[in-house]
Amino acid sequence: MHDDEVETDAALVAGLVAAQFPEWAALPISPVVSFGTDNAIYRLGDELSVRMPRIHWAVAPIEREWAWLPRIAPALPVEVPLPLALGAPGEGYGWPWTVCRWVEGRHPPFEHGDDALALAVDLARFVRAMRSLDPTGAPTTAWPRPLHEEDELVRTNLGLLEHELGVARDVVVAVWEDALAAPHHAGPPTWIHGDLAPSNLLLREGRLTGVLDFGSMGLGDPASDLRAAWNLLPAHARAVFRVEVGADDATWARARGWVLLQALARLPYYSERNPPLAANARHVIAALVAERRRA
Repeated sequence: MHDDEVETDAALVAGLVAAQFPEWAALPISPVVSFGTDNAIYRLGDELSVRMPRIHWAVAPIEREWAWLPRIAPALPVEVPLPLALGAPGEGYGWPWTVCRWVEGRHPPFEHGDDALALAVDLARFVRAMRSLDPTGAPTTAWPRPLHEEDELVRTNLGLLEHELGVARDVVVAVWEDALAAPHHAGPPTWIHGDLAPSNLLLREGRLTGVLDFGSMGLGDPASDLRAAWNLLPAHARAVFRVEVGADDATWARARGWVLLQALARLPYYSERNPPLAANARHVIAALVAERRRA
């Protein structure tokens, strides 16, 4: 997926587990098909998983999860992949890795269907729980910065995607400029998850029961976690989500900007490297365009 990523396989995982955690050495190991971009995931028996960074920028998030997820997990209303052991480099693999609890469930599709309203309520409950966490000593994220610092990147990617966006380009620009015009977050930064994408959410019987990949968690603009509204909710459920999280006009406009920034960055990079992720980026842009045209 990435030009300089590290390849892993079940044999490597088996060697690492046997050498460092022999109590789990007899458990079967199988790769997990995932649309994630940073880590390779392996099932370890029925109740555990192994997370292996596949690229250098995924190492710090693994260490962040190890340090912070056990502290915040008891306050969250969903299951999380609690890290149980931190593995060291070995067997020719050069980075730390983790053994985590396995969380069962299925990922929601884009424009989640019949249960979209329930998902909107559940997702808002999770976002509120993150915001309520004690910020003392918490790590910072990439999202306290103002959106205008990303303007050059957005304009560059708009140029790269001019053919794909077609007549919608002017609407996309208007969404971005609305976000730039919105007031910055006036209060202190709050805890955010940082990546509430469909691939990081798990459902059982239509309800949100698990959230994955806390590597981007920390203190930031609360608007950042509202990106989920366009990632997977249809318009009517998006409105419910907004009410449930209490987003004012400025926060909602910044959220549109953050999710647009992410989609415009992902689409040219992952168009061939990760088609499902590129499809999600197209979905986000289409949702933003439709919403702006209705306004």
